[in-house]
Amino acid sequence: MILGFVVLYLLLSVGIGLAAARRVHTAKDFAVAGRSLPLPVVIATVFATWFGAEAVLGISATFAKEGLRGVVADPFGSSLCLILVGLFFAPRFYRLNLLTVGDFYRLRYNRLVEVLCAVCIAASYLGWVAAQFKVFGLVLNVVTDGAVSQPVGMVIGAVIVLVYTTFGGMFSVAILDFVQISVIMGGLLYIASVVSGLVGGVGVVLDHASAAGKLDFFPPPTFAAWVPFIGAWITMMLGSIPQQDVFQRVTSAKDERTAVRGSVLGGGLYFCFCFVPMFLAYAATLVDPALFATLLNQDSQLVLPTLIMQHTPVLAQIVFFGAVLSAVMSCASATLLAPSVMLSENVIKGMLPRLSDGEFLRVMRLVVVVFAAAVLAVALTSSSSIYTLVVNTYSVTLVTAFVPLAAGLFWSRATTQGALCAFAAGLITWVGLELFGSSDSLWHPQLTGFFLAAVGMIVGSLLPQKIGTCEA
Repeated sequence: MILGFVVLYLLLSVGIGLAAARRVHTAKDFAVAGRSLPLPVVIATVFATWFGAEAVLGISATFAKEGLRGVVADPFGSSLCLILVGLFFAPRFYRLNLLTVGDFYRLRYNRLVEVLCAVCIAASYLGWVAAQFKVFGLVLNVVTDGAVSQPVGMVIGAVIVLVYTTFGGMFSVAILDFVQISVIMGGLLYIASVVSGLVGGVGVVLDHASAAGKLDFFPPPTFAAWVPFIGAWITMMLGSIPQQDVFQRVTSAKDERTAVRGSVLGGGLYFCFCFVPMFLAYAATLVDPALFATLLNQDSQLVLPTLIMQHTPVLAQIVFFGAVLSAVMSCASATLLAPSVMLSENVIKGMLPRLSDGEFLRVMRLVVVVFAAAVLAVALTSSSSIYTLVVNTYSVTLVTAFVPLAAGLFWSRATTQGALCAFAAGLITWVGLELFGSSDSLWHPQLTGFFLAAVGMIVGSLLPQKIGTCEA
């Protein structure tokens, strides 16, 4: 019965996505939905930016093991990112009327900065989308009682998301986000009410979590504890700002005011709702302490699916997996589309300047397919947890793309030379510390790379200029 529902739901989602694809006629329609989305749809699609695999299974599993301190990057850092984008970046992004965030690097600096930042931003999505595919595999493995292996489930999930994303672009993503947000929110709230009844109420879970130290947020007052804590926080909070999926959601709105309000409200909604899966995962440890203690040590990502399958009625199981699939599909489609559009616009288009709009649309769709294949390879070969895959993706954008973006928008003296110095200093420092630094070193790779990128921007911009701007 559960498997039948899952199949029906997947087919329905693909049908809705393909129906929305009929509105795609130009590259602009494909990339930013023709800049026509109303506020409710913008809120839904901003919420869906990150409410995917990591929010339902990754964040919840990490919280059950490490408490609030362990999830400082997501949802605390990620939701603050969306709010900061709405307050400070959305108005400027929207007025620029660009197709991608990579276009800004070309217009503000030059073609070289555009290509370097676009490649780094696109590469950062490999882990993020791979996490969504891994959850697809996990869900199909659970609902088929092992008949579909997790690798086969990843392939099936990748094909499903690829079909409607390739044809419908941002229109399909936005419409499905709006439909799926109701399934996600209604489903998880219903599951929370069922699970709270199993453990004696919400208060019992909160009291137990508090007594166990799971609600302690700030680390001990030592330098060694605070450095990685701050590093994890700003990696998501600032490193996510240059992301193309965030840019697309802002610029897909019908007007500037909708872009600002949609980003702020969507970010706030995301922060609040992430606590529902956290509550569910910790409640599981009270329902069957022995079983879930074992799962936390072996594979904490199975805590929630196991709780639902073994301790709730069939209706709750159907609702839960519908909510999980909604979250994964809405997140995966957008994060698959964003880097593909950026690679097409900011790397390939410059090599093929004579493309017509129709030809460029076909190139975008082809890149979506190729990028999906690369992501699937990462998902099939990576042994990292869902939460780790997601959090680690934004290290590279923090140390390479954020400083040139922020300085270009808010510092009139930022130059192309400064942007290249920032990019080189941040990337070399981060890679060097990741490869040769020790895990207990106070030289945190992302923080140090970010700091030196800022220094590189200031010094490179104020020194005599040896590198000028140039158009693509």
